[in-house]
Amino acid sequence: MQHSTADTAAMREAILLAQAALETDDVPVGALVLDPAGAVLGRGMNRREIDADPTAHAEVVALRQAAQVQQHWRLDECTLVVTLEPCAMCAGAAMQARIGRIVFGAFDDKAGAVGSLWDVVRDRRLYHRPEVTSGVLADECAELLTRFFADHRGDPT
Repeated sequence: MQHSTADTAAMREAILLAQAALETDDVPVGALVLDPAGAVLGRGMNRREIDADPTAHAEVVALRQAAQVQQHWRLDECTLVVTLEPCAMCAGAAMQARIGRIVFGAFDDKAGAVGSLWDVVRDRRLYHRPEVTSGVLADECAELLTRFFADHRGDPT
């Protein structure tokens, strides 16, 4: 599937953040929040290990930073770009922030809440439904995760 140049460029930056998470021995997930013009408002990588915080997923870190930059919790018309399909917590956080669009790379068949296991963000019963673009640089995003888990399980890659 062909994705926009802007989405691809943003995902490449999110991948760099995911790679940085490897240095903290955390699952390599990276996220950005972009304003409507495409400027970065927030950056995040998984920080659960380094912060000893179960909520320190890349998306939550990026959303918090973006809200601080904007000095407002509502991130209407902003885009959340993340290397891995958000889980239920992160999809819920994006909904609470009123994110206008979610762009993700790899699908997460075990915990994905933007279409794989659940589809929290497109549930018609909810008050807010962001646009979703999936599969942006999916193979590159998935490869980081595959290598990480192979290394942690002692499996050959």
